[in-house]
Amino acid sequence: MSKQFFSKLSQNYIEVLEDDEYFDITIEVGKDPNVKIFRAHMIILCYRSPFLRRTLASNKKNNDGTLVHIKFPNISPEIFQIILKYIYGGIISLNEQEPSEILRILVAADKLHLQELIDYLQKYLIENKSEWMEQYFELIYQTSFQSNSLLELQEFCTNFMAKSPEKVFKSLDFTLISEKSLVSLIKRDDLKMKEIEVWENLLKWGLEKHPTLLLDPTTWSDDDFKMMKNTLQDCIPLVRFFSLSSDEFIQKVRPYKKLLNRQLYEELLNSYLNSDSEPSDNILLPRYRYSDDIIDSKIVNLNIASLISRWIDKIDIKSKFAYTREIYLPYEFKLLLRGSRDGFSPIKFHELCDNKVCTVTFIEIKETEEIIGGYNPLIWESNKDRKWGQTKDSFIFSFKSKNNFKVPILSHVKNIDYAVCYHILSGPTFSDDICIYMNRLNSIDSSKAYNCCKCKQYSYDKRIRDTVNPFLIEDYEVFQIIKKK
Repeated sequence: MSKQFFSKLSQNYIEVLEDDEYFDITIEVGKDPNVKIFRAHMIILCYRSPFLRRTLASNKKNNDGTLVHIKFPNISPEIFQIILKYIYGGIISLNEQEPSEILRILVAADKLHLQELIDYLQKYLIENKSEWMEQYFELIYQTSFQSNSLLELQEFCTNFMAKSPEKVFKSLDFTLISEKSLVSLIKRDDLKMKEIEVWENLLKWGLEKHPTLLLDPTTWSDDDFKMMKNTLQDCIPLVRFFSLSSDEFIQKVRPYKKLLNRQLYEELLNSYLNSDSEPSDNILLPRYRYSDDIIDSKIVNLNIASLISRWIDKIDIKSKFAYTREIYLPYEFKLLLRGSRDGFSPIKFHELCDNKVCTVTFIEIKETEEIIGGYNPLIWESNKDRKWGQTKDSFIFSFKSKNNFKVPILSHVKNIDYAVCYHILSGPTFSDDICIYMNRLNSIDSSKAYNCCKCKQYSYDKRIRDTVNPFLIEDYEVFQIIKKK
């Protein structure tokens, strides 16, 4: 067993730093009138900093015995004193330092390539001074992107820009953002900006690079469009153009159509004008702008929740491009039941879901990844005798899988007198079209798991499965949807 005495060792090295007798190098720090010369020890500097080792290697001791003398004019004496204490004793105290001072220490540590200290200071600022960093965001941003070593600060800036762009634009001129940072920002799915704002700010950023161009694109020549297209070539493919409304497209994109790939522009135009046009596979999905705590599901994602919400509100219900439009989440999805958590029995379904209006059911079919389900605007009931619920607003649906939702089947009720079915031994049942129940021939115990699940077209206008064969449930969830305030 070994005992480490680092505290005493650190104190001894601090005493070495303060010693006036055995130094063999002088370091001139700062600019007039604030200049100070420090005495130091080459062996310690070389082993504590690879950067200082390289610097000293090019400043060999003169044959006449004069000391090596190096200069760091871009570091203040006060900051360098703190850095030296870290180099010698491995000590840095930040409790009494202002955040701006800590940032200057970080910049100095970066200049000297002290990676251990760089990592510590970045983490300290993010964990303890985040409010100050947000308040002085422009300073943090400009500092972090001047170095390839300040990756944690860069990530902080990018995350903050994505989550709070309105705050960023108050403290930072958007046109000052580097192309690298701009690309990393607009490629994010969680960027909390309207897509038209992304496009408008991108144009603003590009125009700043070409101040001779007028704002009006009708005044641009073909060479002007080519120049702007080259400037924005890495950014334009990241804009979710299909999330724009038709008015936004006509007013804000069409005047700049020469900036877009011709095939992209034609497909975009067709998406608004031709309901029979088919989306290509490479269309970017809309961003999750306001998605916090919308739905807690193991079966579906926000894209599917958005489609369901559109169908409930009868928005773009016939459009094949509906999934490409902006995420539409006017509802909170309140989880009532999850089979893998609460069980797969009729009694549990009725206990948790009866008398709740406006519910959506998602069922994941075992071994196929298929997702089927339905929307019931009425309540669910538990009846000993079979009873029907009448509504014109229910619908059922199916998706190939959680991640393959681009070609869903949406089936509206056509026989409204038999839209949903209530029975003590049934789960969420939409006529025979989605029928989940406990077969009474085998058991009348509603606490047992469902033993009969099938889909046979009867009351809805489309069948949602290619087979009428019974299926097994991997998991199922029932949500009550509640209009957000």
